[in-house]
Amino acid sequence: MRSMSFALRPGSPWFRVTGVRFLVTGATGYVGGRLVPRLLAEGHAVRCLARSPGKLRDVPWADRVEVVRGDVLDSDALHGAMQGVDAVYYLVHSLTEAGFAALDRRGALLTAQAARDAGVSRIVYLGGLHPDGDEPVLSDHLGSRAEVGEIFLRSGVPTAALQA
Repeated sequence: MRSMSFALRPGSPWFRVTGVRFLVTGATGYVGGRLVPRLLAEGHAVRCLARSPGKLRDVPWADRVEVVRGDVLDSDALHGAMQGVDAVYYLVHSLTEAGFAALDRRGALLTAQAARDAGVSRIVYLGGLHPDGDEPVLSDHLGSRAEVGEIFLRSGVPTAALQA
């Protein structure tokens, strides 16, 4: 996937921030669409990485975020989107695509690398509930989400891996 380059505009919300600068992957989804307005209300700057930026055009907070076209499977898009970012919310996962576990793994590895390279101070990952230790994981989907959490936890970037 080709990424779209972007330039921060003086006067944009990104320059007026007094809080943390967040990159939100998955802002077009259920959780991301509810998280972004909360972050904005708390005075943070938000940049959204979206495969389909048009999906964010009509949200009430569209004029208060930076939107970057890209995908977590696109290293160039990730590196560009993480410029100047303090923390990343990783709210994406594959559900139905064939080979979803490999896609999830690759997206996590590329995101972790881009975060390390950009000096991001924290990754927040929303995974799924799963047993701890050696107990079997309930499904391939939950196993993949657990693996993504482990990738971030071992990435060298401080990570909060949430289970919901």
